[in-house]
Amino acid sequence: MTILELENVSKTYGGGPTEVHALSHVSLSVEAGAFVAVMGASGSGKTTLLSIAGSLENPTSGEVRIDGRPLSSMSRNDKARLRRRSIGYVFQDFNLLNGLTAVENVSLPLELDGLPAKKAQAVAMEVLDGLGLSERASSYPDQLSGGESQRVAIARAVVGERRLLLADEPSGALDSTNAEAVMRLVLAACHRGVGAVVVTHDAHLASWADRVVFLRDGRVIDQTMPPAGPESLLAPSPEL
Repeated sequence: MTILELENVSKTYGGGPTEVHALSHVSLSVEAGAFVAVMGASGSGKTTLLSIAGSLENPTSGEVRIDGRPLSSMSRNDKARLRRRSIGYVFQDFNLLNGLTAVENVSLPLELDGLPAKKAQAVAMEVLDGLGLSERASSYPDQLSGGESQRVAIARAVVGERRLLLADEPSGALDSTNAEAVMRLVLAACHRGVGAVVVTHDAHLASWADRVVFLRDGRVIDQTMPPAGPESLLAPSPEL
């Protein structure tokens, strides 16, 4: 099943001599359980792509569909409901609410969607426990390490029945050990059927993806499968 589809999407800011083409005729599809990495230089349109894919911005032209539903036909309230229920966001700077504990940050989307606080926090605790953070559930963001904060952000992004995970440089502020741990969490979400689109500048981490999409000046210039990993050396050679 296709979770996310961008069809000939363009985005233009401004007008006249100051007009900026952030995206130009971008088409992209993401299947359930697929991990798609997006790479490109600064200003290539990566963040704009995520914003439009997650219904935070409207394209100037083209269509975006999530679970087959065109966003152009949705009201603002419908889009807000879709974001709460189906789309999870992970940001480089975590975007945790400083006045809430880890478990409260994770349970907040569920509570906003009407689930009673007690039940929402019970669900959040299950997710945090699965990420090895149950002992940090009552800690506030300023009491967490960078790696712990990012794991809490990912827990918030995948809690409930999320279908799509959008992450903008989720490992950019982390050391290599925590960066790989975060990418493993993204992979675990994909194994549960979540479709993921992750912007990253790290070619090593991008190589974990099922597909790598390269952007330049708002256009998709290439899409490629990742290089074979070391385990491919153990595969039997095909018979000649």
